[in-house]
Amino acid sequence: MTKTRCLITVSAAALALAAGSAAAQSKTLYVGMNGGNFEKAFTSAVFPDFEKANDVKVVVVPGGSADILAKATAAKDKPQMHVMFLDDGVMVRAIGAGLCEPLKPSANLNAVLPGSRMKNDMAVGIDLGMTGLAYNKKMFDEKGWAAPTSWMDLADPKYKGKVVFQSASASSFGLHAFLMFNRIQGGSETNVEPGFNKFTSLIGGNVLEFIPSSAKISEMVQTGEAAIFPLTPTAVSNLKDKGIPVEYAQPKEGSVVLMVAQCVIAKNSEPELAQKLAEYLLSPEAQSKALAAGNIVPSNPAAKATTPEAEKKLEVFHTYMKTAVNLDWDAINEKRPDWNSRWNKMIER
Repeated sequence: MTKTRCLITVSAAALALAAGSAAAQSKTLYVGMNGGNFEKAFTSAVFPDFEKANDVKVVVVPGGSADILAKATAAKDKPQMHVMFLDDGVMVRAIGAGLCEPLKPSANLNAVLPGSRMKNDMAVGIDLGMTGLAYNKKMFDEKGWAAPTSWMDLADPKYKGKVVFQSASASSFGLHAFLMFNRIQGGSETNVEPGFNKFTSLIGGNVLEFIPSSAKISEMVQTGEAAIFPLTPTAVSNLKDKGIPVEYAQPKEGSVVLMVAQCVIAKNSEPELAQKLAEYLLSPEAQSKALAAGNIVPSNPAAKATTPEAEKKLEVFHTYMKTAVNLDWDAINEKRPDWNSRWNKMIER
């Protein structure tokens, strides 16, 4: 072999090796999660360190929990996503449908709050929260109204045409509020007759609009249309950061635990890397960054707030959690299709 040919051969081999190395470093993980604040917080503050340390690109597939679940279900045999974030009730459905694989044991998994670990570690809480009431503080101040204290304030005649209610067939917030109303009327997750029988006469007449999600809340507060509505402390904090005059109120009957959980999707194309990402997202470092960037409330108690203001918010949140209510999601998911149909026909007709 001539010297020239030898050099060409070596160069070609080096290029092939470089190309192979580049290909090995160009893996992509797809994460299904809520867009907006969630996507912004994780893509700006949380994913970059993981990407750098593992030579991988993390791409968000945005959508609500129902939308992400539908995508995962449609691609069950050949998943297009690797990890997904879902509201806890929807995650129970995903686990039941065989869409998740167990999380690998790790120190970070062992460190999270016990209540955030779902059955058999098929999923784990990544953001803790609760649904309570929020109100238009500017309107309340102008009218001299006291802050709400009960879910039944939604039925107060003075709010006629000023209640905004998320659809119970499409939104966790709306479902939570309906089920708490149902409990107050004597029902339970296995008996929703009291809620369906009395909702229209007690709350329905006050409702200005049933909305599919909370995206319109900001606009409706600023235009003076919305006075009171179900919402989470985190969502309220995010609106206040944008200058929207809202406040959170913890109902005396309790708020409803609303946990966003993550699971590694079964049969995904990068199982080891997906598990590694899920484990990293439970770390104090990752959760501290999510808290700072997007008010994402950590499930790992070792996560730290970076400012006195954030630390205060965390303290208040833990106070709310003391009276928060856990719903029976097995009972809910068993009857949810029927409830959705009844809600759409009887209440949002």
